[in-house]
Amino acid sequence: MGKIRLALLSGGDSSEREVSLNSGKKVYEALDKGKYDIVRYDPQNDLKKIVEDASSIDVALLILHGPNGEDGTVQGLLDLLKIPYQGAGVLGSALAMNKLASKKMYEMANIPTPPYIAFSKGDKLKTDSSQADAWVNRLGLPIVVKPVCAGSSVGMSIVKKEADIVPAIEKALQFDNTLLLEAYIKGVELTCGVLGNRDLEALPVIEIIPGKEYEFFDYNAKYLKGATEEICPARIDDTIRDMVQEYAIAAHRALFLKGYSRSDMILSDGKIYLLETNTIPGMTATSLYPQSAQVAGYSFTQILDKLVSLAMEI
Repeated sequence: MGKIRLALLSGGDSSEREVSLNSGKKVYEALDKGKYDIVRYDPQNDLKKIVEDASSIDVALLILHGPNGEDGTVQGLLDLLKIPYQGAGVLGSALAMNKLASKKMYEMANIPTPPYIAFSKGDKLKTDSSQADAWVNRLGLPIVVKPVCAGSSVGMSIVKKEADIVPAIEKALQFDNTLLLEAYIKGVELTCGVLGNRDLEALPVIEIIPGKEYEFFDYNAKYLKGATEEICPARIDDTIRDMVQEYAIAAHRALFLKGYSRSDMILSDGKIYLLETNTIPGMTATSLYPQSAQVAGYSFTQILDKLVSLAMEI
């Protein structure tokens, strides 16, 4: 049997382009060159080439983050070209990328998530205190303000004073036309990966501890080396671990996902709140998902092989 002809897509044109390029480089290095004939594509420049090469591609590995990569757009193109790819399809990708849609699906599946209010660019933003008063009365302080369709905590703020809510909204509107104002839940940050198509495996839970200089797991805390301590397995009791894994699988199913995902949660006073689900988790050898997979017994190369296999079985 000859090599599998694999298209590796990374880059794109979102605010997470550099993260995607770095991840794509690490994935390329880890892929078994004896098993795969790999061609790299950057959707920012190479969409025409992907279309031209479609008949020679056996499978695609998408290492893309943010809009025009993680939101179902590239997935739709590959569906039209009949190229299988790892992870969620158009529907699941779009649902998970949109934090408001995700929350609605979590609620329908009885998965706890922090209280929230949606705000759109077309809504009237009052600069007097009445609107902010209503938000604070409903959600309390602090309030998390974040774009609905941006990843890696881009455009996100934690607002501690009522007077800072409007500036935080204006900042977030630079990245998306719809925002979430969400109740801030103080607690232990946890994340849990899921692997599989029909038969789902919950990976070991990771505990995330951002450095003291970071108020939350923001862009720098995620990507600066040494900025965050990540403990796997998390220092939680078995009952909490089982619940986190159950919620991760429930979120995966509620959002119609395939292949793999990673859901982020907060543990506060014994209760778990699901924040969001990632359909293309960071994929360098030191990213959260591969770290957890390694504890479960998969090397970085093996987890990439597994994802390719899952893509090709559909």
